[in-house]
Amino acid sequence: MPSRSKRKAGGKLGEYEEKRDFETTPEPRTKRRRRRDGKPRFVVQEHSARRLHWDLRLEHDGVAASWAVPNGMPDDPDENRKAIHTEDHPLEYLDFEGEIPAGQYGAGTMSIWDRGTYEAEKWEDGKVVVSFAGERLEGRYALFRTGSEPDWMIHRIDPPAAERDPFPESVVPMLAKLAPLPATDEGWGSEIKWDGVRAIAYCRPGRLSLETRNLNDVTAQYPEVRRLSRQLGARDAVLDGELVAFDEEGRPSFERLQQRIHQTAESVVRRRMKSHPVTYVIFDLLYLDGDDLTGEPYAARRERLEGLGLSGESWQTPAYSTGHAAELLEAGAEQGLEGIVMKRLDSRYAPGKRNGSWLKVKNVGRQEFVIGGWVPGSGRRENRVGSILIGYRDDGELRYAGKVGTGYSERALDDLGERLQGIESEVNPFAGEGLPRNSRFVEPVLVAEIEFRELTTDGMVRHGSFKGLRDDKPAGEVTLERPGS
Repeated sequence: MPSRSKRKAGGKLGEYEEKRDFETTPEPRTKRRRRRDGKPRFVVQEHSARRLHWDLRLEHDGVAASWAVPNGMPDDPDENRKAIHTEDHPLEYLDFEGEIPAGQYGAGTMSIWDRGTYEAEKWEDGKVVVSFAGERLEGRYALFRTGSEPDWMIHRIDPPAAERDPFPESVVPMLAKLAPLPATDEGWGSEIKWDGVRAIAYCRPGRLSLETRNLNDVTAQYPEVRRLSRQLGARDAVLDGELVAFDEEGRPSFERLQQRIHQTAESVVRRRMKSHPVTYVIFDLLYLDGDDLTGEPYAARRERLEGLGLSGESWQTPAYSTGHAAELLEAGAEQGLEGIVMKRLDSRYAPGKRNGSWLKVKNVGRQEFVIGGWVPGSGRRENRVGSILIGYRDDGELRYAGKVGTGYSERALDDLGERLQGIESEVNPFAGEGLPRNSRFVEPVLVAEIEFRELTTDGMVRHGSFKGLRDDKPAGEVTLERPGS
């Protein structure tokens, strides 16, 4: 609450004074100041409050006219961004940086993003046109009201000095081929193979969105990752990584991730975010501040990624190693990890391609299969799923690959039963023979992650174990993976 000792607010800065308790906040009080010679000043302050945004302040008529810009200052003349006209601030605020305490108006961290001088070409009620001369911010901009106060927009008028590559959209991740460990690891970088869901993160100032490999937007399912945009601040970036849930021993657990993958209700997501937290593991950088990096070598992309220092409660950038691939694979096996991914240090990023520049070397057999039916169980699982019938696409047909009857938790059985009931079919979707006599069929639209001890030469799974359902790969694209394929 404002201090009783605070003087009565008035004049242009009355609203500013009314909103602040100057005995608590370090923000500057208003002072009478003589007119200053020279060009008027501006500041852009990065304000990490309840929501990250940027505050633009222009010295004008004895005060700092102010706008909150939620998504940062635009660089592209084709883009208008929202600007919220706020109360005038004292000129002392042009130099303010600090922590506004909790409970105070605008609580959070205020830091100067850029400052300099400007020239006003037009200053009218509802429209301001200025030319900035700052360290970061240069060029001609227009602020214009779009309706009643406080709704404004900000727009860059002239093109930026440096040409920018367009911000990417709908990037399909580059893929790795299944392969044995190469005879030599010279020229390769090696990483842990994360047991999660692949996702591209599109990061713009004040916002972040996540898309899976089949271009599904899953941002709302993983709200803990969104705060990554605060660490990036005003930077534009496109990241490649994996959404991973870790178990009590710190190992990636696809089974644990199942509690998050299919949840969309906000209340459930919030609960599961606490009980089953997810970490976004970042391993590639595709775009940064106007530069398309997909044509750069992998080693160069990783160097720039590591330079960003992206590490937080719900995201991390693990290191990769050059050489020592066999040792990394063996260490992963001892910890029960799936395997490693090897990437040529000179490889470019090829969206959606599996061109052999990236290899996945596994300790255990594991891949996706399509569910085409199920077999009822017996005993405690009578009238429930006993085994699922799995297959893969080959020349337009769904080839039968066996049945899987282990690896199910009670919750997984309940969820699977409901899903299969909703897609029951009288038609056998499989090509080939060997199906159990009491098979029940479903539309082949669900994709399951299966771990197995053996994959026979004719494509049959032996000793398979159910790990969970996937919604990040279309059933029509599930083929059989063999080394070199």
